[in-house]
Amino acid sequence: MPKRKQGRETTDVDDHVGMRIRERRIMLGLTQCQLGEMIGVTYQQAHKYERGINRVSASRLYTIAGKLNSP
Repeated sequence: MPKRKQGRETTDVDDHVGMRIRERRIMLGLTQCQLGEMIGVTYQQAHKYERGINRVSASRLYTIAGKLNSP
């Protein structure tokens, strides 16, 4: 079910993906700043991905999964 955040529509899937990214980042002992540097975005953008505010594109998700050693 779509929901509106800051003028854009995101879904529960966006929240779930962000939650899984956050869990894995914490499991590896990384900060949002470190994750952002690893994937080439600011820590603010990494935060938005984790909170489901911004959607993670397929190519960015592939990059994140690789950097977090996750399939």
